[in-house]
Amino acid sequence: MSFDEPSSEGPSSDALLPEVQEIFRDVLDEPDLELTRASNAETVDDWDSLSHVNLMVAIEKRYKVKFSLGELDKLKHIGDLLDLLEKKIAAK
Repeated sequence: MSFDEPSSEGPSSDALLPEVQEIFRDVLDEPDLELTRASNAETVDDWDSLSHVNLMVAIEKRYKVKFSLGELDKLKHIGDLLDLLEKKIAAK
């Protein structure tokens, strides 16, 4: 199986979007926030460096995964985060 194929071990990255969106809504205190795979810190109000740390910690706790700094540096959009999260969950 290639890394691009969805795993049968866990949810697909697209299935994770609503759950991750809820985390973003809670951490950023934006109840109407709508995320897409293309969303990033430039397109989401209140997503700054401090909230980024809080978001990643909340996601790690929710899914019981750990992100390395190298992995986080590569994330440019929500879609990248969802893909990485899918791989982390499947690897557990």
